[in-house]
Amino acid sequence: MQMDMKYPVSRKTYENMNSKELRDTFVVDNIFKPGKISLTYAFIDRAVIGSAVPTDASLRLEGNKEYLSADYFTQRREVGVFNIGNSGTVTVEGTDYRLGNKEILYIGRGNEQVEFASDNASDPTRFYIMSYPAHKEYPTKKGTMDVANVVELGDQEHSSIRTLYQMIHPDGIQSCQLVMGFTDLAEGNVWNTMPAHTHLRRSEVYMYFDVEGDNVVFHQMGEADEIRSLIMRDGDAVISPEWSFHAGAGTQNYAFVWAMGGENQDFDDMDGIPLSSLR
Repeated sequence: MQMDMKYPVSRKTYENMNSKELRDTFVVDNIFKPGKISLTYAFIDRAVIGSAVPTDASLRLEGNKEYLSADYFTQRREVGVFNIGNSGTVTVEGTDYRLGNKEILYIGRGNEQVEFASDNASDPTRFYIMSYPAHKEYPTKKGTMDVANVVELGDQEHSSIRTLYQMIHPDGIQSCQLVMGFTDLAEGNVWNTMPAHTHLRRSEVYMYFDVEGDNVVFHQMGEADEIRSLIMRDGDAVISPEWSFHAGAGTQNYAFVWAMGGENQDFDDMDGIPLSSLR
């Protein structure tokens, strides 16, 4: 199975990068390709970011000798699959898990057979895939919005009312190191993750979705005194290295999947950045 690559850069190199270099390093775009599984290997915490968009035939998640040195994909990895499209099915070792829109499936280490199928080939499912290395097996399990840990954040005064759904996390679906869920911004609200934070002990990946039409999200990254903006469109993902804060403002409300891997699974393990420090 082919993979694209994203190599890390130092904080010093980041300061001198132009827009194209930033995108080439941190943005994973054009993820959702009909009839294909698309994967990108990010050397930051060895994350794999990708998608499966099955049409008239199912798609199988396979191993990769060059980058994973694995006979099958989950030989030493765990996977989160989040559906941002129409309903479809993920089959794991012969068991079918039907996922509707904004539902998630955790797949533990050691499951050799993983396949994806759409209910409607002409309007296919869009499965978003996040994977990190795993040293322990946990059961495959489906998660939905009604059983997620829900956190309400923000206020209208700061255009930041949003609902956070924690799905794969220590008090929800158990995993080895993957922490994953999504955030949905209320109508008329555009800011996520402000005031901003970093967490040196983990990297994070955002994948923006429900970005309608020509709307965009201005994703902010970098250190407090070296901020850069990246233009994100529907289905684009962005890698946040450990030293970078991450926040965004859209031209309209939107949603995004967040996923983390690293030293711990403590969602609240963050280092806040006062707004007065941003440059």
